[in-house]
Amino acid sequence: MSRLDEPIRRELLQLGGTRRYAPDEILILEGEEKNDLMLICGGLTKVTAGLPDGRTALLALRVGGDLIGEMSALNGWPRSATVTACARTEVRRIPKDDFMSFLSRNPDAALDLAAMVSDRHRWSNHRRIDFSSYPVRVRVARIIADLARTHGRWSPNGVVIDVHLTQPDLATICGAAETSVQKALREMRTEELIETDYRKLTVRNLAGLREAGMLDPDEG
Repeated sequence: MSRLDEPIRRELLQLGGTRRYAPDEILILEGEEKNDLMLICGGLTKVTAGLPDGRTALLALRVGGDLIGEMSALNGWPRSATVTACARTEVRRIPKDDFMSFLSRNPDAALDLAAMVSDRHRWSNHRRIDFSSYPVRVRVARIIADLARTHGRWSPNGVVIDVHLTQPDLATICGAAETSVQKALREMRTEELIETDYRKLTVRNLAGLREAGMLDPDEG
């Protein structure tokens, strides 16, 4: 949504109908043969996909202003992932034909959509590079720093990430064994870089976390 000019944004917000989802409710199910898409108006969702060994991989988080389900709308294939509400979430469910008509009327929006898909592909590529180039501790630090940038809020104690991610979630998004992630988190807590709680994670020392993640100063 942030990419769109105000008149185009208003037009997009008129498409489809509003629906609200409770925490843990599924918005999109992997393998479904549906091709509508959704604009998240508020809330938080996680994108997951099944692995051949039966585990579930956390692929991404999506928040207010994000589109989900756009791949099936564009290529007509079954859903490639499951999207689940992590908090109370409101979306506008937009039929494929309505969205395609919107893009034909607004070619700039079509370019913005292409840029969004490119950004998501680049993010996935960065994760793959991280998996092959860095040890687990660096990967975990990079993921937490990225979450702090995209989903964090400042508080007197640091940057609070109100995204409920389990250690298995972190392990799958980092491409690491859960025991290795546990060790990395334990070290970061000891060094007072982070503080963990059941429902949230707080970055106590963002500069130190960036250093642990071998990030440049201007990176998240």
